[in-house]
Amino acid sequence: MRASTLTVAMLLLVASRADAAMIDWQAELQRCRALRENMAPLLQAGEGISAVGRSNAAVRRCIWIQRMAVRKKIPGAEAR
Repeated sequence: MRASTLTVAMLLLVASRADAAMIDWQAELQRCRALRENMAPLLQAGEGISAVGRSNAAVRRCIWIQRMAVRKKIPGAEAR
């Protein structure tokens, strides 16, 4: 019983890493660029993120995508 639980846990770990490797980096970077372009003028005008209509989760995901893309040396990723 214990061995099967460990096996399932290992399979889930391997599957989660496989999903992470399947990220379309160029599409994610483009989505984050569009998010920044849309938000920048509103934030500079003094509007908050909630007024812009974007969630903090979307912003955090873009930050994570950018860091990982730079770390993996994906073409088009800029270090900030």
